[in-house]
Amino acid sequence: MGSSDIVDFIPFICLVLLLTVLTAFLWYVFKPRNYHSLRSVAILVLGDIGRSPRMMYHAQSFAENGFVTDLVGYRGSDLTPALERLPRVQARYLPEPPIIVKFLPFVVAAPIKIIHQVVSILLVLLVYIEKPPEFLVVQNPPSIPSLALVQLVGRIRGSKVIIDWHNLGYSILALKVGEKHPFVRIYKWFEATFGYSAYAHLFVTHAMRDHLVKEWDLQGHKVVLHDRPPRHFHRSSAQETHELFRKIQPLIASQKGLSDFLPKYSAPYSTPFTHTTSEKSSSSPTISRAVASSVLHSHRAIVTSQPNTPPAEGLPNYTEIRAPVLRPDRPALLVSSTSWTPDEDFSILLEGLGMYESRARELSATGGSPLPKLLAIVTGKGPMKKKYMEEVGFLQRSWKWVRCISLWLEAEDYPTLLGAADLGVSLHSSSSGLDLPMKVVDMFGCGLPVCALNFSCLDELVKHGKNGVVFNDASELAEQLEASG
Repeated sequence: MGSSDIVDFIPFICLVLLLTVLTAFLWYVFKPRNYHSLRSVAILVLGDIGRSPRMMYHAQSFAENGFVTDLVGYRGSDLTPALERLPRVQARYLPEPPIIVKFLPFVVAAPIKIIHQVVSILLVLLVYIEKPPEFLVVQNPPSIPSLALVQLVGRIRGSKVIIDWHNLGYSILALKVGEKHPFVRIYKWFEATFGYSAYAHLFVTHAMRDHLVKEWDLQGHKVVLHDRPPRHFHRSSAQETHELFRKIQPLIASQKGLSDFLPKYSAPYSTPFTHTTSEKSSSSPTISRAVASSVLHSHRAIVTSQPNTPPAEGLPNYTEIRAPVLRPDRPALLVSSTSWTPDEDFSILLEGLGMYESRARELSATGGSPLPKLLAIVTGKGPMKKKYMEEVGFLQRSWKWVRCISLWLEAEDYPTLLGAADLGVSLHSSSSGLDLPMKVVDMFGCGLPVCALNFSCLDELVKHGKNGVVFNDASELAEQLEASG
């Protein structure tokens, strides 16, 4: 047999090897297994697990009710501390595509990413999770390829599929490419085909349930689960506010335009929003044991100088520092959380802040009752962040009464910030008009007054004039900012 004959046989050999590997894999997948493990669940998040609070709350609820819980998704933000403490929860992180893919043309990189994602998900759900889970929970959107994959895995392993409908994926895509784009029609077909049948469907609103039942004739149990804030969310005390702003002081100090806007402070005794009230010492810098014991019993920190150490020139000498309190010269604090995507029009907030600035200047010039300075902190990450923050930087050059900054906080610090703020603003408008903003639920949980942009089903969450106020445009938002000031 010549070398040319061997070359002719190479494709055949490769095909045989490929079929052998495929047969081995299919045998492993379809081979007889034990029944699925009762009281177990796999939750698939096709994104950063730490930025999917609703799915983390699902995982926490399952685990607290005795379910062995596998949380599958991508690594990124930290999980909530409450979830990390639960022994029945295991996070199974999907691998990122090879770095070299970033340098390839889109037409080459896109198929590689999709294949890599599909293989990674199937390996976790079919191989790494050894015992078939009783339930498979998947969030939607995104729909492609997760809905098809969980349906396949559910058939193979006998697991019951639960789809948690956060929104409609095709409506989000329509914001980017237009409703009539062929990709939108393909996405909608995929979402309807692989999403209409499941053991159970969870919905964030009654409006979404009614719409999908009417349009797609959903099959399976249907349950509306309105989002609720975590149990540990609460209004922040002055002490918690003080500790938070001490912790994020480097982030605050790195922001442009704040040095001459915020009141002067000196860590660790004061922050832009809190300070400690102190009593000056008598001629003796020491205090008696009885006084020290009494003060310690009332949870006050004692600061004393050594007897032979003279106080620094120009600084008062204190024997007692009490708990922090809110300082009267602090600016009003507004918080808004955004994903920086087209379904949240950040320009409304910018325009409203600009109107507040103009009104504050007017009242200051005419001697009217002055408005407080206003610091707006925007949290979150997303594709449009850079564009809008550059616009903020340009506008703030002429602003005197308003500042707007963007921060990314750790999971445990976010509720403390909400609980310390004076007003929360939601710009969520919903691509489908059928979902509700989780951020408003978090604000309610922290006792924060809410201003929310109006859309079709918002009244399932925010009742205007009862548990919050609703605005339709920037001018109404500016009026509400002034009223709250």
